[in-house]
Amino acid sequence: MKAPDHVTVVGGGLAGTEAALSLSRSGVCVTLCEMRPDTLTGAHRTGNLAELVCSNSLKSVDPETAHGLLKEELVAMGSFVLEAAFQCRIPGGGALVVDRDRFSSTLTTRVNADPNITVRRERVDRIPPDRPLILATGPLTAPALSEDLLARIGSDRLSFYDAISPVVDALSLDLSKLFRGDRYGTPGEGDYLNIPLDEEDYRTLVEDLLHGERVPPHEGVEDRPEALRAFEACQPVESLADSGPQTLAFGPMRPVGLVDPRTGRTPYAVVQLRAENREETAYNMVGFQTKLRYSEQDRIFRKLPGLSDVQFLRYGSLHRNTFLDAPRVLGPDLSLRELPGVYPTGQMVGVEGYTESIALGRLSALYLSPAPPASLPPATTAVGALLRALVPFAYRPEALSPGPEETAPFSPVNLHFGLFPPLPARVRGGKRERRRAIVDRARRDFASWWGSPRESLLPEESGRRHLSPERR
Repeated sequence: MKAPDHVTVVGGGLAGTEAALSLSRSGVCVTLCEMRPDTLTGAHRTGNLAELVCSNSLKSVDPETAHGLLKEELVAMGSFVLEAAFQCRIPGGGALVVDRDRFSSTLTTRVNADPNITVRRERVDRIPPDRPLILATGPLTAPALSEDLLARIGSDRLSFYDAISPVVDALSLDLSKLFRGDRYGTPGEGDYLNIPLDEEDYRTLVEDLLHGERVPPHEGVEDRPEALRAFEACQPVESLADSGPQTLAFGPMRPVGLVDPRTGRTPYAVVQLRAENREETAYNMVGFQTKLRYSEQDRIFRKLPGLSDVQFLRYGSLHRNTFLDAPRVLGPDLSLRELPGVYPTGQMVGVEGYTESIALGRLSALYLSPAPPASLPPATTAVGALLRALVPFAYRPEALSPGPEETAPFSPVNLHFGLFPPLPARVRGGKRERRRAIVDRARRDFASWWGSPRESLLPEESGRRHLSPERR
């Protein structure tokens, strides 16, 4: 394909912003269409590009984890969005946690100042005729555009509702009942505030979650099973409680590695609060995404130790999520089979997670640039493993279309080591050594594909200081 002089990008989230800035750097002019602030969604608050609507954590930066390895590769590939994330980083243990307002403002300013990018603040309700066209409208794609797209490609509609966690005012917390600490960190230190619960506190919380009044299903969407695909990583906290009385204690509330310095003991369960900004004026209730009514959130969460007088800066809520059946609708070049020249990317193509969306935006721009790589990234690399989960047939030279095993119902994917191809030989030493071997192989193969050095490419202070030796 001849390198384009101009590309239209629809959607100014993480993937769209990454794609626009990456294309501009390669000399391609870009028109970036974003419907906000004139048309807001149920989750967005501003008109800023790359606004984070759920957590403000981009997960681990430890290069011996799947997400840390992905970040290492994206840094080598010159990701603008990841660069901004490191610039706007705030304390978050071993995770890349950002000041969300500063992060989105930084990228918005950068895009607006780019002479190769024209930003149009308008809602797109039909697939534009422009080619090439990158669709990066994310899980909150405007309904009219979703319907137009699905009518053109003939795919079943796949949508569900994500839940987001409450954010509380730091000054309204009773810190005398909380303790600071990270899992596997030094007692009394760390980047998280922890609400300790004894067994009675925990059981009361679970009962309240089970019986709390919830927002009713959205008529025409949630009341049709075929239109609702619940993704486990985003289940509301009350749905986790529905699945069993100990699910929360072994999930987002597990106290492993946390010792209350006031008692010298590990609590029965904990609720963790993570700073939303550098000033630590607001905290997110980690893992407490919810579809409880606002009044119920007030009643239930104020029973937690230290939260009796808490002020909610943002209640938990639901938002729509739409994604495509990637293995069946994408071609080997990552464009839509039914619409050549149209390249969906980011969350709408079937990935979950901020870093995964950034990676897809970078790859979309890379293959539309004047000097694209001769091949897809190796499946043994982090970016390649992610792509192979979306278009597995593209990694089989003999295949031009999905095979029978790729036509099963598709669910969004997060990057994890299970997506990487098996090692060619058995590795002794247990899981830690096997993962290290996967990382070493990924670095070698990435260097062969991209041409970057093998040593760690993450910025300094990777945030590994709070990990136990077993997890480093």
